[in-house]
Amino acid sequence: MQIPFLQRLQALARPTVDKVVPAGSSPESMAAEQLLQQVLAGLPELIGAAVVQIDSGQTLASYTTAREFNISKVVGFNAEVIRQQRLAMQALLLPAEEQLEEILITLQTQLHLSRLLPDGQCFLYAVVDSRDTNLGIARSVLRTCNA
Repeated sequence: MQIPFLQRLQALARPTVDKVVPAGSSPESMAAEQLLQQVLAGLPELIGAAVVQIDSGQTLASYTTAREFNISKVVGFNAEVIRQQRLAMQALLLPAEEQLEEILITLQTQLHLSRLLPDGQCFLYAVVDSRDTNLGIARSVLRTCNA
């Protein structure tokens, strides 16, 4: 039975952003959107994800299911974490073949993974609920999606 009031109520209860949103129509943004679609296929319980340029912190595409999760704000800070980690690696005088692959931030209920893409200019950022997703599975999905 169709009840308009209940349909409107259900629509309000749904998150406002629950699809992959490219930041533009450039080839980079379209490729980023496809990458996030692959991640979403492997991790359907994803809280949020984005493809981000490291130097600028600009989002090429994003996805979130949580209304209160401002992914655009968060990825800029994560880009800075990656830039600082690269500087730390330079300070350690590590061999040139040592490259940063991934940064993991664990919280009580969430896992935040930042995985550098092969071009070295962008990274894939994903947030999952640690009660719903195993770390090994999340890492595997991100590893296979950016290959």
